[in-house]
Formats: sequence, structure tokens, C-alpha cells
Amino acid sequence: MPDSVTTALAPVNLLLNGLTIKPGEQVLTRLVISRLPSGTVIDIPVHVFRSQQPGPTVLLMAGMHGDEVNGIETIRRLIRRDMLQPLRGTIIAIPILNIYGFLNFSREVPDGKDVNRSFPGNPRGSLASRVAHRFMREIMPLIDYGIDFHTGGATRANIPQIRCLLQQDAETDALAAAFCAPFTLHAALRPGSLREAAMQLEKRIIVFETGESLRLDENGIDEAIAGTFRLLQHLGMVAEAALPARPSVVCMRSSWLRARYAGLFRSHVHLGDYVEKGQVYGTVSDPYGERSVRLEAPVAGYIIGLNHMPVVNQGDALVHVGRTDVTPTRLDLAAPYDEKPALPTDAEPDEEEDELDGEDELNHGE
Repeated sequence: MPDSVTTALAPVNLLLNGLTIKPGEQVLTRLVISRLPSGTVIDIPVHVFRSQQPGPTVLLMAGMHGDEVNGIETIRRLIRRDMLQPLRGTIIAIPILNIYGFLNFSREVPDGKDVNRSFPGNPRGSLASRVAHRFMREIMPLIDYGIDFHTGGATRANIPQIRCLLQQDAETDALAAAFCAPFTLHAALRPGSLREAAMQLEKRIIVFETGESLRLDENGIDEAIAGTFRLLQHLGMVAEAALPARPSVVCMRSSWLRARYAGLFRSHVHLGDYVEKGQVYGTVSDPYGERSVRLEAPVAGYIIGLNHMPVVNQGDALVHVGRTDVTPTRLDLAAPYDEKPALPTDAEPDEEEDELDGEDELNHGE
């Protein structure tokens, strides 16, 4: 393990959910969260894999949003294939955190709140807040590092990518470099997010994104497994890991390009393509064959996110452009794109603006 990364040693005995887990043990325990109105208990399965040798404790977690299945499948395969046997330290694997959302094919819990905007949580708060609080009480004190697996939103696919706070923390930079996803994005910390809560406790968690919700992305799952092993090798927890096919493309900024007109969207680009400024990347047409508008990119960069929904309204996010340039543009002044954007205003865009309004977004899907 490189000297540049400082890791805490795993305790001799690990205390979790009332259990004492000794070095060398492999345990499945269940954190009880609440009950459904029917009385059915809702609990979160937690897998713990411990080595006899001391070392760091790494969290692998998915299903923060219940409809994001690629991370769930990634951890399921790692467990099923018996791949989580560390040479040193401890691996804690949680395939699904938001059981409620998973059962309902939903991003949120039943009260409509987002668990990843509810940290550090409250034991007497909303359901999402209670899930976050239980995690903070039981899991967070045990870990040193973590990978939080996510997926793009409904109909919006992400190319395999790591999102983290870049060039501000050497340990985080080292984790992202070790994972070496096809793309690495600088992502500011969002209030109420798991990453923010972890950073406040001086623990490092990076986010892996791939595909779209409720759709398996085999290439992205393969990238997730390979990157996870590279990170574990970096920490001295596994002996071997596959080399990345190519260096990661680092994007310090990104911009969502949005529909200025409603209609039928047809993309001329694919995930991973590079577009030049002014390049036509798609069209929006009315459904009656009377009008079609060519969409020109106001910035250059890589297509790291793509909306697969052909029917779009004004303001819908169409493509996510990862930018390697360092010169600020008008798009940098816009507010971040969220899963639930603010209600539109009555103001019409200036006719001299680009055909699409762009907004920076480094955390969509997380």
C-alpha cells in the first residue's frame, strides 16, 4: 500500500448490531429499521468479511436509491462469487440500503424523501432520516473508506464514472486514481449527502455511477467490479487486480444541456463521444412534421450522461457534457441540476441565447 495513504487499523473485535465479530470471521447480520404498515419487518442485510490481519475497513454499499440496480447487482456478484476475502482489514458490504425504495421501484422512501439528502439523520425524524441515522450509528464509526454505488435517473444513463471531491484531499484523489473508472468527475459535496457526512468525520467515500435506473448495465457492472478490486489492491487488501483498459478521463466541471423546445428528441451522439463546441449533437422536432431544431453544443467535452427519453419538455436535461477545459463559461453560473428540479418560471429565455440552456451538475444520480 502506498505511503501516501494513511489507514486506520481494524479493531481486534468489531462491534456491529450487538454482535462481536472477531478477526477471520464472516458474518451476515440485519439492521432492523422499521415495519411496513402490514407489520412486516424491514431490515437491512449487512455482510462483514474480516481478515486475521489488521488493516483498513472498507464499505461497499448500493441501493441508497431503491431503483438503482447496477450497484446492487455489483455487490451481489461480489458476494455470490466469494470475491470479498480480504488479505488484511475488513470489508462491509451492504447490497441495498433503501429496502423501501427497492420494493417500490422508487428512488425515495415512502414519505417521498431522499435518504441521500437526509444525513446525518435523526432517530425521531422522517423515515429517510431514520434510515440515515441508523447507518451513521452502526456503520459509519467502523469504516475508513467506502464506495457508494449509484445509477443514473429514470431514462438518463451515465457512462461508468467516479464522482468525488478532487484536488482538495490527497486520500480521496488516491482512491479515485486507484479505482480508475473510464471517467472521473469532480463533484462538490451536497448538503445532507453520505459523502458530506463522511468527510465531516474524516472518512473518505467515493461514488461510482453507471447506467440508468431499473436497467442492468453489464459493461458498467464489469467496470465497477474491476475498479473495486483496484481500490482494494491499492489499500493492500487483495493481491491482484485487472489493469484498466485506458487512463481515466478527469473532468473538473460538467454541464447539462437542456431542451429549449418541447418535442421529440433524437440524439446524434453516444455515451463516451467527444463533441466540439458548435457540433450538432441531436434534434428536437414537433410530432406533426412541421418543425425540427438542430441542437448545437455550446461547450466542448465528453458525453457522460444521455437522456434516452424521446419525448421532452422545455428544460429537460438532454446530455451531460464532462469538460476537461479550465476556462469558465456562462454555463458555470447556473444552479445544479437535481432529480426534482424547481418549478419552471414564466420567464422566456432570451432569443439570443444558445438553443439549449446548460446547467452544471456533478451529482445527478447520487
